[in-house]
Amino acid sequence: MPQIQDATVPAEAKSSNSVPTAAREVIIQTNGLNKTYRPAFSRTGKIALHSLTIDVRRGEIFGLVGPNGSGKTTTLKTLLGLIKPTGGSVEIFGRGPRDVAVKQRIGFLPDGPYFYDHLNSYEVLDFYGKLFGYSKEVRRQKSEEILDMVGLNKADRNRVIRTYSKGMMQRVGLAQALLNDPDLLFLDEPTTGLDPIGAREMKDTILRVRDAGKTVLLCSHLLADVQAICDRVAILSEGKLVKFGTVPELVGPSQHFEIFAEGFSDAALSKAQTMNLPFERENGHIKFEAQSSEGLQTVLRFINDQNARTLDVKGYSETLEDVFVRSVKSDGRG
Repeated sequence: MPQIQDATVPAEAKSSNSVPTAAREVIIQTNGLNKTYRPAFSRTGKIALHSLTIDVRRGEIFGLVGPNGSGKTTTLKTLLGLIKPTGGSVEIFGRGPRDVAVKQRIGFLPDGPYFYDHLNSYEVLDFYGKLFGYSKEVRRQKSEEILDMVGLNKADRNRVIRTYSKGMMQRVGLAQALLNDPDLLFLDEPTTGLDPIGAREMKDTILRVRDAGKTVLLCSHLLADVQAICDRVAILSEGKLVKFGTVPELVGPSQHFEIFAEGFSDAALSKAQTMNLPFERENGHIKFEAQSSEGLQTVLRFINDQNARTLDVKGYSETLEDVFVRSVKSDGRG
């Protein structure tokens, strides 16, 4: 795997993610960001973003999620400088998103990338390499290294793009986004069209980019992927920020436990009922349930006091999907 180089990142930032997120340099900052789309000859408009304030810091994978129409695409287009906000402010590397110096330091993989379909993958990257001003030798070397990194099979690299599957197009799209060795990478639905192995390889590549000191902003509807690789997540609904924090902060600790035990007398089970310890018989064992760590300890003490035997304890955490659905519904959707 080629080494991702970045001369602007301090060695301590490259080595690991050990520096707390709050202590790192702010790469993206929005303050009270608003966007209203006003159709021609209309006095009313559609509010796409309402007072969005978020920060993205160096060396993190930041997840931006929300249902359709939540403002994700508008946010992404605003950060990329493709549209202007109606109000508020946005800065990338301390500059406006349309600054040429900012453009030189970012990479972007859109949802469903499109390339000239008569070219092969080498020719696509050679085309973009010329736009960056790379020499022929550098273009050839970078193309080979990055196609290795994104996992595009060598046998497929000389085939024309029109014969590629959607997953192969995603790999070429990521290769193009990485070609200029960006400090900040925008990814919109990067695992779309990939099989499970390809999706895993894509996530591994994103993690390697992060571990090299880069910053990644990821938009995705696949919340399991977001939970697996993102450091912090912003959940949008109806153009508003409804949840924002690290994945552990959003998901929280285990809140539901199942405790399997055996060796109870009828009197002991009667006592469990009087103590309001819910249980049921399952496959010859007794299964208790607890909704908190304190409740778990109460059940374990009861089992021990009855000279019974604990066989297994299973803890269940909420997923990001659970948090997402609850947050969006509480905001008035669904």
